[in-house]
Amino acid sequence: MNHPLRLNEDRLFPSDPVQRDIARRLYYEVRALPIISPHGHTDPQWFADNGSFPDPSALLIIPDHYVYRMLYSQGISLESLGVPRTDGGAVEKDPRKIWRLFAQNWYLFRGTPTYMWFNHVFYDVFGIREKLTPESADRIYDHIADCLSRPEFLPRTLYERFNIEVLSTTESPLDPLTHHRKLRDSGWKGRIVPTYRPDPVADPEFPGFVQNVQQLGKITGQDIGTWSGYLQALADRRRFFSSLGATATDHGHISAATLDLPRARCEALLGKALSGNITPGEAQEFRGQMLTEMAQMSIEDGLVMQIHPGAYRDHNPSVFSRFGRDKGADIPMRTDYVHDLKPLLDRFGNEKRLSIILFTLDETTYSRELAPLAGHYPALKLGPAWWFYDSPEGMRLYRERITETAGFYNTVGFNDDTRAFPSIPARHDVARRVDCSFLARLVAEHRLDEDEAREVAIDLAYKLSKSAYRL
Repeated sequence: MNHPLRLNEDRLFPSDPVQRDIARRLYYEVRALPIISPHGHTDPQWFADNGSFPDPSALLIIPDHYVYRMLYSQGISLESLGVPRTDGGAVEKDPRKIWRLFAQNWYLFRGTPTYMWFNHVFYDVFGIREKLTPESADRIYDHIADCLSRPEFLPRTLYERFNIEVLSTTESPLDPLTHHRKLRDSGWKGRIVPTYRPDPVADPEFPGFVQNVQQLGKITGQDIGTWSGYLQALADRRRFFSSLGATATDHGHISAATLDLPRARCEALLGKALSGNITPGEAQEFRGQMLTEMAQMSIEDGLVMQIHPGAYRDHNPSVFSRFGRDKGADIPMRTDYVHDLKPLLDRFGNEKRLSIILFTLDETTYSRELAPLAGHYPALKLGPAWWFYDSPEGMRLYRERITETAGFYNTVGFNDDTRAFPSIPARHDVARRVDCSFLARLVAEHRLDEDEAREVAIDLAYKLSKSAYRL
């Protein structure tokens, strides 16, 4: 039995007919705007080599932690989904079996953002007109596999079809950026830029930290055994990233803690970190100092600073030991911004040359901490609802809690923060629909004129992210 797949044109719009009509009109103004994707985790090699994606499972399931964390929560092993083990142990290699398992459990995603994103991808990217079910699984797999074999589904062609104006990837300072250099020299007009993520050499608790810093010294020729040499090495790599188009840094610390320590204490902490004998408390000091140092560097080189705190990374030790980092076991935590950011803001909060974009996984901080901070300090802007809250309800709550204090123009629009390349248009479409719905309510309540709401909608969908990330 065929179950038709449809995308309702009014999805995510208000049920109230007055507000729905306004939302439709606003959405009409933004639906076709180019996509600015200023922070994400797609693989630059896809675009550098421009080879075909291998199969539907490798593209849509195996790399997507939104998918396999839900399945894992229902007792489905990561091995059966083809997720590679760190020890090279056996995992399912048949992509069709992986797809069938996914289809059998697709009902688990009802009501989730993943359900919306996938249906958008099925319908709009691959032209599928029937719902994914166990019965339709093979037909849909074959259809997607056939699409992926065609030139119009190569990465660069999809980039252009998706109307992406710029897309940022995320790399370690140790990355030679080979694929970005290949892209630069290719003559292709697409704009793929790196983002500088120093965690591997700025977090003493990052796996392999000592070896990473030693490699940093070799790459740059700096004496990383001294505080000044270590900082200079980091600054050198920032310049290298900038030379290949980077406009931003990204910091995924466990907390938002910042410090402004005396030079002698910094030297001592670096020595302990490089000896491998640093305590958890000292590692937190080190990370906090590094955020302040990175803010100083951003004033000097102009890179926008993103802080993504509040995730208890790799909460499940069994999954971490078998599959490594970032395998769906990261959990949001309570985060203190008012006290934790104060040392950094005492030094740089009034600095107009500095742009810090704050993210949160702690929704309780929206109106109590983040909106008042961004609504005061010139250096601060607020990133969009992120990760677990990249969802209609998360976006609505964000706008409701943030706007009255910070307004729209102390925020930076939307970024998709994804590894799932085909879902980028779907994610931006959700954000545009939710923002137009929020603005429609303000118009209906006579808090904004519709022409003002139209300007805001365009800014949220396109202009704010382009400006905030200096793109």
